[in-house]
Amino acid sequence: MTKRVILAGGSGFLGGHLEQALLDRNYEPVVLTRSPRKPNQVAWDGKTPGDWTQYLEGAAAVINFTGKSVNCRYTPANRREIVESRVDSVNVIHKAILGAKTPPSVLVQAASAAIYGDAGSQTCDETASPGKGFSVETCLAWEHTFNSIDLPETRKVLFRIGFALDKNGGALQPLLQLTRFFLGGAAGNGQQYISWLHIDDLNRMFIEAIENPMTEGMYNAVGPNPVTNAAFMRTLRQVVGRPWSPSVPAPFVRIGAFLMGTEGELVLTGRRCLPTRFLKQGFTFQYTDLEQTLTAILTQ
Repeated sequence: MTKRVILAGGSGFLGGHLEQALLDRNYEPVVLTRSPRKPNQVAWDGKTPGDWTQYLEGAAAVINFTGKSVNCRYTPANRREIVESRVDSVNVIHKAILGAKTPPSVLVQAASAAIYGDAGSQTCDETASPGKGFSVETCLAWEHTFNSIDLPETRKVLFRIGFALDKNGGALQPLLQLTRFFLGGAAGNGQQYISWLHIDDLNRMFIEAIENPMTEGMYNAVGPNPVTNAAFMRTLRQVVGRPWSPSVPAPFVRIGAFLMGTEGELVLTGRRCLPTRFLKQGFTFQYTDLEQTLTAILTQ
């Protein structure tokens, strides 16, 4: 078995950071992408078999990040593509693994903590029920497809990923820009929870899934200390030296999101998730305090 790891749809924010973490541990990451630009990137369309399937032979792992960004307007066409891009990629990877003479040891599916919907202050561990809405319906279709595939020789892991923090990309970047322009107030009533974690801890979770054969099934890939939107923005303002910013009423959040071509629910909804299964497994987080985490990120 080689140390090759396939990052399907891995040219984005999460995949790019994991690629570097794997290189640091002497793995050989191969990125499947629609637009190859580097020697270790291989073309695929996320829905049909092709030359890319050869790289799965004897691989240590396949990690699937594929899916159209949800940072868009939820038009009928975009809704269809959001769902189909996720379901199609799971199905074609399933076929490729079944066709391999030496299947990968593990398939890790990157999913979303949005499956819990707008959960208010309710604590969501891995036993919590799904919420309601389009994002939840997408997650349910996605996970149903993943859970229904049968891979006799390949361990299956699914991560419900929260709000991964790094200054170079991801959801923190626009919040940081707004805060620096004194627009970093709470969104709506600010009571919606943000289940955050440092990108380095998320990378360590993926490596745990690759290297620890006891890691199997579904996990909340979040940090242990979720905070409200109001608390998150207050801490971010403190770290960047912006002591005050006005809150933004929910109607104005929705208008602003519409003008930017996205959906207000991405900011106005939240969930208070806990990484219960990882904690029981003995996983240790390097970043647990939000102020210290943001300070470390922004002074790198």
